[in-house]
Amino acid sequence: MTVRRIVANISVPEDGLEAARRFYGGVLEMDVAMDLGWIVTFHSDATTTPQLSVASQGGSGTPVPELSVEVDDLDAVRRRAVAAGYEVEYGPVTESWGVRRFFVRDPFGRLVNILCHI
Repeated sequence: MTVRRIVANISVPEDGLEAARRFYGGVLEMDVAMDLGWIVTFHSDATTTPQLSVASQGGSGTPVPELSVEVDDLDAVRRRAVAAGYEVEYGPVTESWGVRRFFVRDPFGRLVNILCHI
């Protein structure tokens, strides 16, 4: 048996789909793979391996983020997030375990860890 995909399902109010498009589609530049009106699935062309992390803390004394998104240009994503009115809650910081990252909350209050490997 092989796990082929892991999908994070985020519960939002009915009027939250447009806010999701602005954050995940706009700030993170993800494409819409599926839109059924009640669910919108975002994707990236990048090839990824299914991962699931279980954590007792977020590292460096931070809370555990609900999502971690690896990007290739952290500074560009941070600029888009700030320009769109999102407040950076942590970072950007280079961590001792080899990532540079910042935390931001999505439109629904979920803590998102945006990172790149260095």
